[in-house]
Amino acid sequence: MSKFRLLAEHLSKLGLLTSENCHEPSPLSLATLMRAHDKQYVQRFVRGQLTPKEEREIGLPWSEWLVERTLRAVSGTILTAELALETKLACHLAGGTHHAHPTHGAGFCIFNDLAVASKDLIYRGLAEKVMILDCDVHQGDGTAAFFANEDRIIPVSWHCYENYPIDKNPNGVNVAIPKRADGALYLSVLRETLPRLLLKHQPDFIFYDAGIDVHVDDRLGFLTLTDDDIRERDRYVIETCLDLGLPVACVIGGGYDRQEWKVAQRHSLLHQVASEIWYERGLSSMPSMSSSFPSNH
Repeated sequence: MSKFRLLAEHLSKLGLLTSENCHEPSPLSLATLMRAHDKQYVQRFVRGQLTPKEEREIGLPWSEWLVERTLRAVSGTILTAELALETKLACHLAGGTHHAHPTHGAGFCIFNDLAVASKDLIYRGLAEKVMILDCDVHQGDGTAAFFANEDRIIPVSWHCYENYPIDKNPNGVNVAIPKRADGALYLSVLRETLPRLLLKHQPDFIFYDAGIDVHVDDRLGFLTLTDDDIRERDRYVIETCLDLGLPVACVIGGGYDRQEWKVAQRHSLLHQVASEIWYERGLSSMPSMSSSFPSNH
């Protein structure tokens, strides 16, 4: 969990996160959460009534702080989407909990911020068709489970097939990346598929899950991308979408290392690239970033 604090600290040291461009989300409405997630599951988590088996599947022990942190992170993704609608590009300092299903959590994911925020945009009439571009190394199986019969929200997952979860969800668009693929192969697959998918589905809003567990040194990744490869990936995705006039809301996704400061530095590549693009394109005076930290953490 410390990677989130370390990411904010690192971005502050780089001069990318300031009081002018950091936006803190308001508490999340449970009604908004329940438009995506099962009502009973939401209530049981908030009240601390998950079973030991459910906690093990999530991988995080329940606490009141975890409830606050989880709700704030989801609210942060909604805020990031609102900022992206206003400015064309915004980045969250958390988000990407794509293993959470409608009725249960898994893989360090309790609620699926991408699903909740996508449904919220549609519900409020802020978007007509949302596309979720998930470049985390693991399949966004939870996200896909929300949208089996939904043609207004299109989840796309580029993932290492020989990785968690063992049972892949067949819904949405799935692009398998071979184990040990390097940056050149990964980027060639991305360049071959992304423009075609955008043309086919014609979304008017983009969520981008920029997981850094594709990194060669990631504990759980199985791919071999370098820092430069990740920077190139992020730039390609963001610029391709902006070139089509699509607002892009970015979340950080997964990343795993025993030294969490390394994870934070890898996550910061997204914000560095987004800041570069922001100024190159003259989008505004300051890029927007949303933080999901409770005020006392």
